Amino acid sequence: MTDAPDSTAPREDGLTIIEAALPTLPLAPGVYRMLDAKGDALYVGKARSLRRRVTSYTQVSRLSERLRRMVFETRSLEIVTTASEAEALLLEANLIKRLRPRFNIVLRDDKSYPWLLITDDHPYPQIAKHRGERRKGASYYGPFASAWAVNQTITALQRVFLLRSCRDTVFDSRTRPCLLFQIKRCSAPCVARISHDDYAALVREAKEFLSGGTPSIQKRLAAEMEEAAAHLEFERAAALRDRIRGLTHVQGTDRVNLDGMGDADVVALHQAAGQTCVQVFFFRGGRNNGNRPYFLTHGKQDQSPEEVMGTFLTQLYDDLPPPPLVLVSHEPPEASLIGEALSLKAGRKVELHRPQRGDKKAAVDHAATNAREALERRLAEGTAQAQLLDGVANLFALPAPPERIEIYDNSHIQGANPYGVMVVAGPTGFMKQAYRKFSIKTAPGNDDFAMMREVFERRFGRALREDPSRDSGNWPDLVLIDGGAGQLSAAREVLAELGVEDLPLVAVAKGPDRDAGREWFHMAGREPIQLPPRDPVLYYLQRLRDEAHRFAITTHRAGRSKALTTSELDEIPGVGTAIKRRLLNHFGSARGVRNAALDDLTAAPGIGPAVARRIHEHFHPGATVAPRDGTG
Repeated sequence: MTDAPDSTAPREDGLTIIEAALPTLPLAPGVYRMLDAKGDALYVGKARSLRRRVTSYTQVSRLSERLRRMVFETRSLEIVTTASEAEALLLEANLIKRLRPRFNIVLRDDKSYPWLLITDDHPYPQIAKHRGERRKGASYYGPFASAWAVNQTITALQRVFLLRSCRDTVFDSRTRPCLLFQIKRCSAPCVARISHDDYAALVREAKEFLSGGTPSIQKRLAAEMEEAAAHLEFERAAALRDRIRGLTHVQGTDRVNLDGMGDADVVALHQAAGQTCVQVFFFRGGRNNGNRPYFLTHGKQDQSPEEVMGTFLTQLYDDLPPPPLVLVSHEPPEASLIGEALSLKAGRKVELHRPQRGDKKAAVDHAATNAREALERRLAEGTAQAQLLDGVANLFALPAPPERIEIYDNSHIQGANPYGVMVVAGPTGFMKQAYRKFSIKTAPGNDDFAMMREVFERRFGRALREDPSRDSGNWPDLVLIDGGAGQLSAAREVLAELGVEDLPLVAVAKGPDRDAGREWFHMAGREPIQLPPRDPVLYYLQRLRDEAHRFAITTHRAGRSKALTTSELDEIPGVGTAIKRRLLNHFGSARGVRNAALDDLTAAPGIGPAVARRIHEHFHPGATVAPRDGTG
């Protein structure tokens, strides 16, 4: 019996590279990166002593199979030293999320967290949902687990505190109260139905509520209601009663509350079938701001729940401010170090705690139950998805169930604003981070075949340049096109010209009268086929096609809206929003600006001679214009 060829040589090369680097490594704390032959990160780790930590990788017999494979593929090593191990831990989390190494546990979370915003730079502050970078002149509350959670909170705050949610431009243009005033969700400050001081009091109460001051607010409202009733101000008393009811409703909607604890996150995980789900509940001011499940990828098969928890926490708070208290279902091995790192990031003390009893333990158990149920649903969906992919492989004679399916579609209106799109699906469902948009640049917008050719030339031409060996996992196992034999022929021609002739290509043509369920599937060298109307594989392929169609229409509409809001004036260097507004107000349209004489441009309000000449030269390059009085 002989060993598999080359089973040890690459590993010896990896060991040689690591051993050669050891004498140059410092004993200081820092972060190291194991890189493959292409320079891509295989693994990112932190260390109290870089030399001692990296030395452990030379003892291959003591490593797990995952780390042995990592050493097997290592071709170079990079390090960054830090002032402390806590700083190294923060840098490690940042690099893992950014580089996504194959042998690390990676938190794949491309969504930003929504926050609740109350503006502070307006006489009558607005309440709104916010994503992205924070700006000055506003107070932020959150994070919230989802847009739904923050929208629910905004609705509750409107009912209780009657704050406006309209934009400033809408606020300034109102002449009478809107519908929100009629349904008692706004106090109508836009038309002075409430005084500035009274509205400011509502804003203070709302901020107090968001900071956890619900009991004191409720007592104050109850006292005001009794006082109003005693003075026979029954209308005001009824309004206060409605606000108290709304506040009571808000308090009673949470299944799990952490009263008296302020801000905290509850983090619980569950592992099964080699997969991990982590549920995070966000509590702010004792209120539940919603929960979100996270499914981790890479390297989790040989790591304990405690190790996974530690890696997850550092990545979770890489772009999220940690609260003072984090309740966990499993205590990480380096809990004190993680607490130190999070405290360093937050600028205040952050405590990690695994509760053993009481309300905190109940909250963690509730999160753990949610993690288990979410993972069970995912595993069940994965089993069904695997069966569908098996059916697709059998239908189209693929060598194996496809790991990556790409679906293409075009959208335009009589040739205007043409776009092509690529939608991607796989064993875990739609892979939205891999979706792509193609603004059609050369093909006529009303020629679907030419549009398909352009999209394929750009997609696969770039793939050949960037990944000719197809090692990245970004090459499809199956390509679906929304169309018939013509679209199939156009796509095949492009792939043949590029030398890519081994990709399974299928065109999905709608049935007679565009009847769903009677689609024809076209493949090269085979007669078109149909599936029985109730075949699960047919439903699956329809869902793929419909998602591509939805994404194409959405992309086209967004492009059309952008085109409607742009004009020729946007192309003039040095002409910003304010100057453009003055020009349009004075000349009525971009065409009026284009046809205006230089003297007319100069005479326009707020447009000086230099800007006027720049505008005129943009529309009339090379023209020599003399002033009207003949001097110059």
